[in-house]
Amino acid sequence: MKKLKSVLLIAVLVGLSGCATANKDPLEGVNRGIYKFNDVVDQYAMKPVAKAYKAVTPTPVRTGISNFFSNLGTLTTVVNDLLQLKFAQAFTDAGRFVINTTFGIAGFIDVASKDNIPRHQEDFGQTLGHWGVGSGPYLVLPILGPSTLRDAGGLAFDTVTSDPITYLHNTGQIRAHNQVRLVQFVDKRTQLLDAKDLVDDASIDPYAFMRDAYLQRRASQVQDGIVPRELLQDEFEPEDEEPAKATSAEQAAPADTVVLQSDAPIEENAGALTSEAQPVAVEEIPVATEPATPDVAAENTETPAATESQELLPPLLDQVSQQPAVLEGDAADVVAGVDETLLTLEAPAK
Repeated sequence: MKKLKSVLLIAVLVGLSGCATANKDPLEGVNRGIYKFNDVVDQYAMKPVAKAYKAVTPTPVRTGISNFFSNLGTLTTVVNDLLQLKFAQAFTDAGRFVINTTFGIAGFIDVASKDNIPRHQEDFGQTLGHWGVGSGPYLVLPILGPSTLRDAGGLAFDTVTSDPITYLHNTGQIRAHNQVRLVQFVDKRTQLLDAKDLVDDASIDPYAFMRDAYLQRRASQVQDGIVPRELLQDEFEPEDEEPAKATSAEQAAPADTVVLQSDAPIEENAGALTSEAQPVAVEEIPVATEPATPDVAAENTETPAATESQELLPPLLDQVSQQPAVLEGDAADVVAGVDETLLTLEAPAK
């Protein structure tokens, strides 16, 4: 017990002296070695046990066990709420613990969540960060996984002061302490089965992904949901693309106008189009007709295209277009009907 207290004191002092540095992982070589060790232990021991536990244990039982350990962790949250001077939140979390412990049968039923009472999670590492203590270098703890120097000291402090499972060990119930702690580890690993598989399948470097995700999550928890901007910047930034150069017309045009693709004025474009247009309508198109007599050919001054278009017109429209029709009779005959109107139309005398 005295050795544990000395280790706790050293961890807290180191955490208090920690400060934020540009390099968050100066011990990357050591951390990667511990990460590989944890991965091997997890692959051959913890993960198979968690899968068997999930397959054998019914879902309501697993949910009740998770609620039980979550309810025990509320005591740690209340202590750190008080250390951070969050008195209203401490009162709410204490109420959650009382309700779930009594009406929820020692926390196996989360009655407080059904009553819409919010759940918070605070630890001593967050408390140190709340009062301005830097996270220090990134660490990977054996079996426990990702952490930082500050969070490792905070975990040791919470384990000794506000973890109810530790009191079983202090009272001499070592076997019960070990059994409960083992069930806690198995339950937590079961909750991370899908997340661990997703990290292994989706990320190129699972170690780097786990490190960045943990640092962002802890920074968000310390600042009550706000992630610092420097932690959201990607290591690989896209190259700056050169903006497209604007033409002289686009530069001279006002902001509220639309510039055409051509720099020339519209009138010039229209003139160019008119001059370059091919006279398709007046081209000589051979028509299979009988040759005209010399007298008729001399009198005919119209182009072949015009002659062909006139030949295609109906006789009646041709007559009307050449000479206006004469309307005889009064207005009553015209209104009488179509037949009477047609009867009043006469062709002009030749």
